[in-house]
Amino acid sequence: MTEVFRGTFTQQEPIPEEGIAAALDVLRSGRLHRYNLAPDEAGEVALLEREFAAHTGARHALAVTSGGYALATALRALGVKPGEPVLTNAFTLAPVPGAIASAGAVPVYVGVTEGLTIDLDDLAAKAGQARVLMLSHMRGHLADMDRLMAICDAAGIAVIEDCAHTMGAAWRGIPSGRWGKVGCYSTQTYKHMNSGEGGFLITDDDEVMARSVILSGSYMLYARHGTVPPEEVFERVKYDTPNVSGRMDHLRAAILRPQLRVLDRQCEKWNARYRVVETGLTDQVLDDPQHPYTQLLVSSVLQA
Repeated sequence: MTEVFRGTFTQQEPIPEEGIAAALDVLRSGRLHRYNLAPDEAGEVALLEREFAAHTGARHALAVTSGGYALATALRALGVKPGEPVLTNAFTLAPVPGAIASAGAVPVYVGVTEGLTIDLDDLAAKAGQARVLMLSHMRGHLADMDRLMAICDAAGIAVIEDCAHTMGAAWRGIPSGRWGKVGCYSTQTYKHMNSGEGGFLITDDDEVMARSVILSGSYMLYARHGTVPPEEVFERVKYDTPNVSGRMDHLRAAILRPQLRVLDRQCEKWNARYRVVETGLTDQVLDDPQHPYTQLLVSSVLQA
């Protein structure tokens, strides 16, 4: 391998010009708050929610301030109580156990495999210890979701998927975030779509969505959301659901909408880059029989 990469893997692409123009329109209007709308105006946030729900195939989508906020909201919407155990990967990032801690719950760590996915044998062994699994899809790797859901369904475990690293990824053609009860995503700068900070929560469950809307900071303005459960669902849950404000604003939504439209194409480009790096590293390792990764690579091939 003779080429040497001298760039940076962490430098973002520019925001699309369409997003910049839309953001300027929002700034000129002065109406940044998601519920501050002109008559008959849907607003950038509601439009983004509809588009993200359609992209993932979910019934509901809620745009919020961060992926970590989405995770904590999902826990609260599922009724997780202080002191309650919540299963989660041992290999994850701080916002995941942080979300569990913010709800007053206690993480129960499940082992991981050499492939960086949750250890399903360990999950099966610990399935009786909690009623919720916060599953973190780390570094773009998905576990065997068919087996995982079989384990969780048999044990009555609700699955919250942390898809901060897997927006646009799928297992057997089903997008990450669509296997469990709730899917959570991040649009922080280093994620698949960039709004600086931001995130989404998706679900097909009307009550989970209604509670999440109220939790996110809705003051009775439910209809101004992009995807809205029936009014009677809000009436049923509004008196015992706290407001923990974490709304996305129109400015970030305006930046994100053009990025969502090209997400699939972006994923293809990132996968192509990954394969170039993977091939180069593999060739370099195999050229050196004494390289510490050579035996690991050969062992993996023999076990496959």
